[in-house]
Amino acid sequence: MSVFGNILNKIFHRGGEAKPAPAAPAPAPVPQATAPAQPAPATPPPAQTNAPLSSQPAQSVDVGAVLQAMAEMKPDHGGNYKTSIVDLLKLLDLDSSLSARKELAEELNVHAGDHGSAEQNIALHRAVMDKLAENGGIVPDSLRN
Repeated sequence: MSVFGNILNKIFHRGGEAKPAPAAPAPAPVPQATAPAQPAPATPPPAQTNAPLSSQPAQSVDVGAVLQAMAEMKPDHGGNYKTSIVDLLKLLDLDSSLSARKELAEELNVHAGDHGSAEQNIALHRAVMDKLAENGGIVPDSLRN
């Protein structure tokens, strides 16, 4: 799984505990005498081509609240996860090494500053928060640098 995919999974599914999507209610039976049966479509509708990296969750996720709850469970309260990509990755129990951040930068097409520089780390944090919002997350301004 990609680095961003791991981030998305940790925040949206709290570490892999995927929440089951609610089942669609079964349609009520239609009496044959009043309505003829509709033929099933021969082909499914085309897939969306500009879909986000992961399927949209059934409900929006309050990213700020999830991260705050995770930080409160850590003895050091998650460091400075609100502005630091390294601390955010550590809070999520993900690899925060330079190589992992390089991979994340490539995934998100972030090319600000040298790898590992403050400029790139700030841009990475901002890109992650923007991407979380694109995927259905509710991201407060305090996390958007």
